[in-house]
Amino acid sequence: MPSVSVRYIVDDVDAAIGFYVDRLGFEVVMHPAPAFAMLAKGDLRLVLSAPNAQGGGGQAMPDGTVPAPGGWNRFALEVSDLGALVARLRADGVRTRNEIVEGIGGRQILIEDPSGNPVELFEPTIAEARLSQHDG
Repeated sequence: MPSVSVRYIVDDVDAAIGFYVDRLGFEVVMHPAPAFAMLAKGDLRLVLSAPNAQGGGGQAMPDGTVPAPGGWNRFALEVSDLGALVARLRADGVRTRNEIVEGIGGRQILIEDPSGNPVELFEPTIAEARLSQHDG
């Protein structure tokens, strides 16, 4: 059961579902309306909302500002073979914001969903950087 929930504003909920399910291994929990879906992967619940006037996470703010995708805040998915995954995603036309970079605890890259929201793919290179602290 997911223990962390992240909401992303997307331009097209169906396109986002296809991206997260087909390319990153998420499962659809529910998709009750064209402007809303809930997905899950492990402990992460990903809530997708398209801008709309019918309420919920995609509605305009009191000053009229309409939620929009993009920005730099993101969630990170731990992967085991970053190079191979990035090659496959690029072959499928997935956009990357950068090349693979080496950090203190691992290697990472930013990919974009169909609306331009960033997702960090992270391959830990030291045990302390792993989500699961066991070896292997």
